[in-house]
Amino acid sequence: MLDINLLRNDLNTVVAGLKARGVEFNTQQFQDLEEQRKKLQVETEQLQARRNSIAREIGQKKAKGEDVSDLLAESKAIPAQLNALSTQLGQVQEALRALLIELPNLAHETVPVGDDERGNLEVRRWLPGLGFVADQLPPEFGFEVQDHVSLGEKLGLNFPAARKLSGARFMVLNGGLARLHRALTQFMLAVQTEQHGYEECYTPYIVNSASLFGTGQLPKFKDDMFWVTKGGANHTDEEEEENGDLYLISTSEITLTGMFRDEIIERERLPLKFTAHTPCFRSEAGSGGRDTRGIIRQHQFDKVEMVQIVHPDHSYEALEEMVGHAEAILQLLELPYRVVTLCTGDMGFSAAKTYDLEVWVPSQQTWREISSVSNCEAFQARRLQARFRPEKGRPQYVHTLNGSGLAVGRALVAVLENYQQADGSVRIPKVLQPYMGGQTVLAEQ
Repeated sequence: MLDINLLRNDLNTVVAGLKARGVEFNTQQFQDLEEQRKKLQVETEQLQARRNSIAREIGQKKAKGEDVSDLLAESKAIPAQLNALSTQLGQVQEALRALLIELPNLAHETVPVGDDERGNLEVRRWLPGLGFVADQLPPEFGFEVQDHVSLGEKLGLNFPAARKLSGARFMVLNGGLARLHRALTQFMLAVQTEQHGYEECYTPYIVNSASLFGTGQLPKFKDDMFWVTKGGANHTDEEEEENGDLYLISTSEITLTGMFRDEIIERERLPLKFTAHTPCFRSEAGSGGRDTRGIIRQHQFDKVEMVQIVHPDHSYEALEEMVGHAEAILQLLELPYRVVTLCTGDMGFSAAKTYDLEVWVPSQQTWREISSVSNCEAFQARRLQARFRPEKGRPQYVHTLNGSGLAVGRALVAVLENYQQADGSVRIPKVLQPYMGGQTVLAEQ
C-alpha cells in the first residue's frame, strides 16, 4: 500500500507514477475525502478543547459559588457530538483506505516506462559454453525438434489421467519424469540453502484473507485465487472466527512474507532470507486461453521461492543478489536464458522493480519466463504492518523482496527441450544426476 502522506504532500508525482503504470487516479475524489477528513479532525479537536475549557470553567465557578447548570448541560452534550464526529471520521478514513488499497506500487526511477511486455528491456543473456553474449541465440539442433509434450508423453507425462482426476491444466508425472521433477526441486533447495544462505521453511498451503491482503493478492486478484470451502463434522464456529475466508496459495511468497505480519523485527536480525518448496494454485482467470497445450501454464505447479526481508537502505542490493541466485540455478543446469527489466506496464501489483529470467524453449524458438524477482520496497510491509526497530527512533517499515528460484515445472520443460536427443530420449543435466541415482538419460521404456 502506498504511504498516504506521499499523496498528501506530493500528489502530482503520485498521479504521474500511477499513470505510468496504466492507472488513472481520481484526484478529485481523494481531495474531497481529504477535505472532509481535515474538517472533521478540526471540529473534533475544537470540541475536545471546548470540553476541557468547560471543565475548567465549571471548577472556577463552583469555587465562587456561581451557577454552572448551563455549562453542565453543554458538557453532557459533548460526548454524543464527539461520537458522531468519530463515526463520520471513521467512514471518511475507511473510504480513503478503500481508495489506497486498489492502487499499485509506484515504479522505481530505473524502471522503463511502457504499456506491456514490448516495453521490457533485455539486460543480459547467457548461453551454455559461451557465457554472457549479446544478441546471440542458442545453436540449432541437427534434427527436428520436439516440444515438451511430445517428448514427455513418451517418458511419463500423463494428461489423460490428469483430466480424469481434475480436468484441464493439471498434470500427472510417472516414473523417471516424476523423479526428474523431484530432482529439480531438491537441487534448487540445496543450492539456495547451502550456497546462498536461505533458511528452508515449510509453510501452509492454505491461508487466510489477511495474509493475502498483506502481500497484495487481495482484494484486486481474488478471481485468480482458488477459494477453500470449509465444512465437515469437526468444523467449529471457533475455527470459522479464527481463520475467516481461506484460499490456496498462489506462491509461498505469501506465507514466507506474511509470517511477519504485525511484527517488529530487531534490526540485528536483518536481512532475513527464506526459501520454500510448495505447490502453487492459480485459476489463470486472465490467461485468455494462452498455453493450453503442455505444462507451461497450470492450475497447480511447484515452485522454489526466495524471500528476503531487509533494511530499506539495502533492498536494491538485495534485488541484484537475488537475481544472481536465480541465475545460478540456470547456469548450473546449463540452460540458455536472458534477464529482462520489466517496464511499468508489465510489473506485478506490489512491485517497485522486477527482473524476469526467461529460459530458451527450442520448440517455440522464444524465451519464456521461469523466474520473476521483485523488490516491493515498503508496499507489502505497510499492508502487513511489518516493521523493524532502528537504532534510534520509532519502528520503520522493512522492505520485502521475492523471487522464484525457480519454477519447477517450467524448469522441467526447459530441460526436456534443451537436452533432447534425436531418438526422443533426454539427457539428464550433470548437476541433477546425483539426485537421479546416477542416471544419465531418460528414455521411453
